[in-house]
Amino acid sequence: MDNFYKRVVKAQTEIKAPKNQRNNFGNYNYRSCEDILEAAKPVCAANGLLLTITDNVVLIGERYYVKATAVLHDTESDSFVDNTAFAREAADKKGQDDSQITGTASSYARKYALNGLFCIDDTKDADTDEYAKQSKRETIEDVKAKFDAAKLTCDKCNKVILGYKGRGGKDVTPEQHIAATQKQFGMTLCLDCAKALKASDGA
Repeated sequence: MDNFYKRVVKAQTEIKAPKNQRNNFGNYNYRSCEDILEAAKPVCAANGLLLTITDNVVLIGERYYVKATAVLHDTESDSFVDNTAFAREAADKKGQDDSQITGTASSYARKYALNGLFCIDDTKDADTDEYAKQSKRETIEDVKAKFDAAKLTCDKCNKVILGYKGRGGKDVTPEQHIAATQKQFGMTLCLDCAKALKASDGA
């Protein structure tokens, strides 16, 4: 384990991904996801690390986000470290179809997942004006909070699951209730839907 983390630290210090891309319209330099991957692959290989990146599209509120997770696996054990980043799909982007909009969000999310994994600082400048505007409106903490809140909804009626008083006046938290319905029914249910399903099973 210690050896794995030492190799991760070594890889983080060895990876150099200069901002070789240029946005003439915004007048700034930037690095792309591909630039980071090109720099990371040989360093990871030399340090016995396997890099993988996966995407998931998640619905948070009324907007879709791409959730990208970058993982460094130890090729000598089961150890790994990971980092996750979110990017929101634009509601509309001129000249792009739906798949291109998702692809753009994926590139952003993957880039910032890699930034976090390899401790690459990109805070001095964002790589597009659109990202800069979005960052001012909504921080990653806001996105994560919405993502956590979205998981506290009923799979059947989509209502937010609230805490309540259980038997004997004991407080039941939303998380405790969700764990109970997951165990009993294999899904997340609010109190009303859980009671209804239990009654129908009894009938």
